[in-house]
Amino acid sequence: MDKVFDTTLQHRKLLHKILDNTPREQLLEIPSGFRNNIWWNIAHVVATQQLLVYKFSNLQMRVPDGLVEKFKKGTVPDGTATDEEIKVVGDFLISTADWAKEDYEKRLFEDYNEYTASVNVTLKNVEDAMTFNIFHEGIHLGTILGLQKVVKK
Repeated sequence: MDKVFDTTLQHRKLLHKILDNTPREQLLEIPSGFRNNIWWNIAHVVATQQLLVYKFSNLQMRVPDGLVEKFKKGTVPDGTATDEEIKVVGDFLISTADWAKEDYEKRLFEDYNEYTASVNVTLKNVEDAMTFNIFHEGIHLGTILGLQKVVKK
């Protein structure tokens, strides 16, 4: 699992750099042909990790429920984000990766509610969820890179 935790943290650092270095108007722009923006994709990976790892393990999520509700699968961005929201999500990018590792090492993930993702992958335990989460975040990184090309006119 060390490689899973390290890969997740490195990926999150990259997303954090994108969040910090992308002008607000580019973060929030939803280009023609897309249904979301860079901001939504970054916040979505935080929300999804919490659902896959904590909620399906019957544990309290480490981020506010409102954040998860706003950015979970099936949601769409409203085109806004406050400075505070951007800072909070930026902080959660790193802390949620660290907390998952710490909580795993404390053996907090005893139960898991089996879940079949939309790509037809069944997660049977938290290790499956953490491994799948890397794949999921990679999809969204690819989307972000595509969005960056379009919004940098």
